[in-house]
Amino acid sequence: MKDIYTEIGSTSYPGRGIVIGLTDDGRRAAIAYFIMGRSENSRNRIFVADGSGIRTEAFDPSKLVDPSLIIYSPVRTFNKMTIVTNGDQTDTVFDFLKSGKSFEQALMTRKFEPDAPNFTPRISGILEVSNGKYTYELSILKSNDGDENECVREFFTYDLPKAGEGHFIHTYMGDGSPLPSFSGEPTKVNIPSDIGAFTEGIWNALNVDNKVSLFTRFIDLATGNYESRIVNKNC
Repeated sequence: MKDIYTEIGSTSYPGRGIVIGLTDDGRRAAIAYFIMGRSENSRNRIFVADGSGIRTEAFDPSKLVDPSLIIYSPVRTFNKMTIVTNGDQTDTVFDFLKSGKSFEQALMTRKFEPDAPNFTPRISGILEVSNGKYTYELSILKSNDGDENECVREFFTYDLPKAGEGHFIHTYMGDGSPLPSFSGEPTKVNIPSDIGAFTEGIWNALNVDNKVSLFTRFIDLATGNYESRIVNKNC
């Protein structure tokens, strides 16, 4: 298991990242989602609350150039499930769940982003908290080493989360040109029980020049009640 803050801070540009796990007191499901940016358009964003989820908005609408890959709903909920992704596949998953289909079925209809030459992976997570039981999944859709004609789809399921343990997946292995896609299994990381420390620790670990926004949420397994935090560099 890696220290969550050391792992997140180990590269200047992990891109966008998802952490899902169980707090070390065993009582709450934990989520974190962050975005970073190198271009002015990517950095011109904030997270705002949207019902039980969040959406991205342009901090300065006059500077918004292309909203297609940067304006979306990273977090939505359906029944006892919480969806978190780095793009508009959040809506695809929501629509499939609503029609009685699965997370996997939804993502089999999607592929990596069309932003050559990076072909940014689509990373997605879903967690279900119901009657004190908790499961979660993570997924990545990426090109085959930059081949835009082939999409590699990987799914990771965690059906008995251990207290204090989570998994971290992100879009890039580090900075570069083109940006290298994440490879391997999601990294096992520790999850604390204090949402304030969790939020502050992740935010402080992210590269100061590239970080843009962070969302965190703890969900009580017994009640389903949740507590969320949003941190925006532009505020």
